[in-house]
Parts: sequence; C-alpha cells; structure tokens
Amino acid sequence: MTLDKGLDKILIIDFGSQFTQLIARRIREFGVFSEIISHKKIKNKNINEKIKGIILSGGPLNVYDIKKYSFDKNIIENEIPVLGICFGHQILSKIKGGRVKQSKHREFGLANIFKKNNSPLIKNYFKNRKYAKVWMSHADQVSKLPKNFKVIASSQNSKFAIVENSLQRIYGVQFHPEVTHTENGKIIIKNFIFSICKIKKNWSVKNQKMKLIKDIRNKVGKNKVICALSGGVDSSVVAQLINKAIGKKLYCIFVNTGLLRKNEEKQVVDTFKKRLKINLIYVNAEKEFLRKLKNISDPEKKRKIIGNLFIKIFERYAKKIKNVRFLAQGTLYPDLIESKSVTGSQTSKIKSHHNVGGLPKKMKLKLVEPLRFLFKDEVRKLGLDLNLNKEIISRHPFPGPGLAIRMPGIITKEKIKILKEADHYFITALKENGFYNKIWQAYAALLPVKTVGVMGDNRTYEYLCLLRAITSEDGMTADFYEFKKPFIQMISNKIVNSIRGINRVVYDVTSKPPSTIELE
Repeated sequence: MTLDKGLDKILIIDFGSQFTQLIARRIREFGVFSEIISHKKIKNKNINEKIKGIILSGGPLNVYDIKKYSFDKNIIENEIPVLGICFGHQILSKIKGGRVKQSKHREFGLANIFKKNNSPLIKNYFKNRKYAKVWMSHADQVSKLPKNFKVIASSQNSKFAIVENSLQRIYGVQFHPEVTHTENGKIIIKNFIFSICKIKKNWSVKNQKMKLIKDIRNKVGKNKVICALSGGVDSSVVAQLINKAIGKKLYCIFVNTGLLRKNEEKQVVDTFKKRLKINLIYVNAEKEFLRKLKNISDPEKKRKIIGNLFIKIFERYAKKIKNVRFLAQGTLYPDLIESKSVTGSQTSKIKSHHNVGGLPKKMKLKLVEPLRFLFKDEVRKLGLDLNLNKEIISRHPFPGPGLAIRMPGIITKEKIKILKEADHYFITALKENGFYNKIWQAYAALLPVKTVGVMGDNRTYEYLCLLRAITSEDGMTADFYEFKKPFIQMISNKIVNSIRGINRVVYDVTSKPPSTIELE
C-alpha cells in the first residue's frame, strides 16, 4: 500500500479501538493532517518523509496473542516520535523489552494519575497540581519497563500510566487522552504533535471543501447523481457539495418513511425545492415501509429492512431519471466507526447504521460519500462555508431509520402518532426555553412498557415515554444534560396531559459510554 505523500502528517496505526477516529479528530482540531491505517496493512517500507509522528491506538487485543494482530516492529525504529495509547502503550513496552501482564485490578472509567517526573509530553498538563483525572479502559498493564524508559506518572493500579524514552522520543500512556472524560487530554496530544513531532499546521475545513468538490468531480465525471436527502445537516451538506461540483446533474430524493418527526416532510420540501431551488423528488413511501416493518422487533432487522428499502426506492427512481450511476449519502466517520472499522481492524461492531450496514450486497448504484471521514462539528463548519443557513446547520442529529429506533419493539401507526407528538412537545419546549442550542441531541422515545396510572378518578394503563438530552463535542462520547426540576416537571406534565397513550415520563441520565445515544 502507499500512504498519501501530499501533506506532512501524524500517522495513526489502528489496533481496533473505538476511539481511533477520535484521535484523528483531536489532531485535526489543532489544524494538522492525520491519516489512519490498520496495523495489518502498514509495513516499515510504507513509512515516508511526510510522516512526522506515529500514534499507536488502543484496542481489544492482548500483546501476547500474536495470532490476532500483526505489527512491523521496525516502524518504531525510524527516529520518528511515537506515542502509544492504552494497547499501543503496552505493545511499545513489549517490543522494546518490557513486560505486560493481566491486571490484578482492571481499570474502566475515571482514575487519578499522579505526576512523578517532568516530560515534554505533560508540559502544562498537570497545571501546578500533582494529579489529574483520566479515562482508563484496560485489563492488561505494563509490569516492567524496558531499558532507558522512565515513569512520568502513575495511578493507583497502573504504576506506568505515562512513560517515556527521551533518547528515542517514544512515549506511552495507559489511558485515553483523546476522550472528553480525560481532564485536559488535548494538552497531551498537542504537546506530542507540536513540541515533540515539530509539525506545523496544514489542515482546515475550508481546504477540505475544495478537495471534496474536486474529488466528487473526478469520481462522478459526467454522470448523474441521486442524493439521499433527509433534510438534516449531513445530507444537506452533501447536497450542497455535489451541487457545487456537478450542478444540475444532481437529483435529490426525499423519502417519507412515515417515521419522520412531526411535519418534517413539509419543512424539507419547502426548504430544498422552494427556497434552495434544488432538483427534489418527494416520495411518500409510508405504507411501503410500515408494511415491511410489520411485527419486526429486532433492532438490527429494523435497520437492515430500512436500509434495503431506501436503496430499492432510490434505484427505482434512478431508472426514471435515466443514466444515473451514483447514489450520494451523508455517512459520517462515527457511522463507520460504530458499524465496522474503516481500516479493517478488530473494532467491535456496536450497531449497523442504515447508511452503512443496510446496503444490499448487489447494489446497482455506486456510492458517493464525501463526508465519510468527517465528524459532525466539521460538517457543520463545512455547511456554513457552503452558505447553508444556520437553521439547517444547527439542527440536532436525527437517525436515518428515524422513529423506528426510538420505539423499541414492534412498530404500529398508533405508536408512531403518539411518539411524534411527544417528540414535538419536547423539542418545542427546548427551543422556547433556550436549551436547544446548548444540547447536542434530544428526543423522546416510546418504550415497550405500559404502566398503571391515575388520571382524575380513572385508572389508566398506557405507555412510558423516555426523554433523552445529551451534551457532546462529537457524538463519540456524551453526557446527559442536567435540567433543573421545574423544566422536567413542566414537560412531563405537558406530555402526560396532552397526549392520549402516555401516562408516565422518565429522563435518561446515562452517559456514552456505557450507553449509546440512541436506544437501538
């Protein structure tokens, strides 16, 4: 394989961590280009002069189980600075002559690390304190350091939480500095790329825009493209990008699955057909989707059914347009991360996304996914640079399968009607009370549980409504939004009193991890 030789970069070698792409995201935030490659695909002969630093990711592996991973040891002998994170830290120590063993006490979650020595890696990190909170996620640990390594910081259960070999500029951290849970974790990454690797800023969303437009033109040529338009941020940005690239050869198709938010189909048609004057085909496929989803309760089956039916509808309309060879989708980096590893490593599959996991094996259209290596915040910035209005750009994420995955269990028309109303009341209340733009994503869900209630003098037996509102930088990690009691009380009363079918409201106070943002 050949690595990109265009820009100086930080190379991230992926050993299957759920957070590998988050490392890339952190580096981009500092305006530096990074490239990810699987440990299975990178060899020492691929290392070139453009690589100014190497990061070894975490992963679900054991350093002694060599049948499950391959790694060219010579890669770390090129006089290029190396940072190992979690598993990457362990494999560095093993290769250099140290020892790794199973921990007596596994560390998952927050832990305190304590400063032992100075290092360029931790400059300004501890900020005049002797300790910092970090996010641990490991069952193995380094038990003996290699020669010429020294301890920089320790935790109660990990003596070698941060280590360095200053002569070879090799560093290891047992925790994950890339996740938001780690206090000031960005400082460690910043120190590595600038103070240790000495790389200069060379990447921006604005530069990406021109590259993406050029890439679309090169891939599509003179062919027509249909775009899967939902009206959300991702598909809207894709539509504008492709419009800039090929103009009237773009045809946007908006499918009403019957699982959209209240009045969403009207808003999308008004925005894209009337205001933006983009070629838009509106397809009302509500009956078709609900028929296919009848009596289906398994969440993976729901996603596969929805993904397959989406593609069939697009192919159906592509024939009417004629000479269409490409389908554009708003797939993002996090979609790929949670569905499968983009590099072919052992990343654990959490769930399939309809953009990724629901595609038929023999799809007749070729995919165009210009955002597949961007994160949500980068897509928002790109949208503003493409002159999309803030109303579209600031919209909360909405899943492709729609309300189907906010309704665990069997889907019925009655449930959809109830859930649309509950979600509408919740989102409207957030906007009216100034919360909407402070929250990454919020929604109502209808749980497959009925509970007894009392309304007036009558006994009720109705559904339980769950509300979820989370804060996040990227959707990779998230925490619940802390509403004050009056707001929660108000929206609970509003939903219960206004919607027949719900007699109880609960608020989800689980972070990600361990939960995902959506229920299914």
